[in-house]
Amino acid sequence: MSVLAHSTRTLGVGDVAVDSGVAPSAVRFYENHGVIKAVRTSGNQRRFDDSAACRIQVAKLAQRVGLSVREIADLFADLSDDPTPEEWGRVAEQLVTEAEERVRHLKAQLAAVASGAKLCEIGRDDPAG
Repeated sequence: MSVLAHSTRTLGVGDVAVDSGVAPSAVRFYENHGVIKAVRTSGNQRRFDDSAACRIQVAKLAQRVGLSVREIADLFADLSDDPTPEEWGRVAEQLVTEAEERVRHLKAQLAAVASGAKLCEIGRDDPAG
């Protein structure tokens, strides 16, 4: 079995699924999209380090904030293999900033909807809308 350098324990897809509260197919989905990384054993089985379940749980939170899986993978790209509390703190700051921006945008959209304007004309002048 291939062992990851920073961890004394590796986990299979099923273990990560249980630890993170998602289906095994979701573990494979997050791996395919670069949110988590696996190494392959000589028998071609995926093996994950201890941080995989945590990364998935944070990814689920980020998805609730509204980030796409691609955005989450980009957010995690600079994390070390065994993220420190400081690294997770930076991720948290980025999630808060992103969530606040999305809330501001949603409030503006709600105000526009409540303005009495024709709905089909709302956002015409907004390139992001």
